[in-house]
Amino acid sequence: MAEDLHTKLEKYANLIVTTGVNVQPGQTVVLTIGIEQQELAHLIVAAAYQAGAADVIVKWQDDFLMRQFIAHASADRLTNIPDYIRSEAQYIADKRAARISVISSDPEALVGLDNQRIAAHQKAMSLAKRPMMKATTDNDLTWTVVAAASAPWATKVFPDLDEAAAVAKLWEEIFTTTRINTPDPVAAWDQHDQVLHEKAAWLNREQFTALHYTSPVTDLTIGLPKNHNWEGGSSLDAAGTRFFANMPTEEVFTAPDFRRVNGYVSATKPLNYGGTVLRDLRFEFKDGRVVKATASSGQEVIDHLLASDDSARFLGEVALVPDPSPISQSKITFLETLFDENASNHLALGEAYSFSIQGGTKMSEEELRAHGINTSHTHVDFMVGSADMNIDGIKADGTVVPVFRNGDWA
Repeated sequence: MAEDLHTKLEKYANLIVTTGVNVQPGQTVVLTIGIEQQELAHLIVAAAYQAGAADVIVKWQDDFLMRQFIAHASADRLTNIPDYIRSEAQYIADKRAARISVISSDPEALVGLDNQRIAAHQKAMSLAKRPMMKATTDNDLTWTVVAAASAPWATKVFPDLDEAAAVAKLWEEIFTTTRINTPDPVAAWDQHDQVLHEKAAWLNREQFTALHYTSPVTDLTIGLPKNHNWEGGSSLDAAGTRFFANMPTEEVFTAPDFRRVNGYVSATKPLNYGGTVLRDLRFEFKDGRVVKATASSGQEVIDHLLASDDSARFLGEVALVPDPSPISQSKITFLETLFDENASNHLALGEAYSFSIQGGTKMSEEELRAHGINTSHTHVDFMVGSADMNIDGIKADGTVVPVFRNGDWA
């Protein structure tokens, strides 16, 4: 079993490096990964150097250290981010480094801590890392978000299994959804990429002015900007290098017109945000703005999120994912957005991707907002899709075109 896992981890590391961020000769690579994932980290580093990387910077993450810092650091230190962190973010942006983020944290790593302290530190870090995040959302550099199984995460996803069995099962789900269990994972991703690009191309031809979502718990109309751009599967960075921002991915997405969102929408899956699991989220929108937000658990956290900046109450992403997608059909709630968003139609509060409108990567923040593209220091996805959701596309002349029926492409 151990040898089998190691073999799959080698294939996974190679896929992350060659297909996920598509490392180019002479490129800097930045790997962010949990301390418990040393074996995978070493395999990724080796694969990156084999692909010709100039250097690989590894940034280790530790839930225990973050929890201790949030609990005990002075209020001043929580919000005054050291200059070296700001300089590093600028360095990564300037170098157009390939960014690999490996998620494995406990979904409830920060439960029980003061939500105001958590929110204050997260906001300060977002501001400090703004150059790197802008380079990322502009696709100036290649980047990918992937996952690794850890005991704290796996035992929450599979609470009926013992720790070893839960970790093993989570690894298998990761390998299945990232196509590692296929004979040729790289070829499988190429084929999947073509399907997603075809869906995005159809939506781009239609150029709907709005989408209307209906289900037993949702009635929401989302305006779309003129000349918006749907993407799905792989993207291209500023140098024309292909990469996959998320692995797994099942979505096609664009930016809404943040000023034209009206109605109500209910989340259909829990949301892991900032080390807290938020459940039964419901939002009401008027003229783009969230005017009411409720949750059965995590109300204080969502209140802090919406107050984190002036644009956090507006939408920055609309994504379509069919209910028959493999992750949805697994019937597993992963308590991790990377997976759960690829099981369901989803929306995001906050920052939009500037490439979601033609010419957007060349626009200033003021120009983006004038075109209806939201700018913010946060970007938080929440899942809204279900097998009983219908979506209609509304054209400029009022024509209504079915997009989704009963949770699947119409």
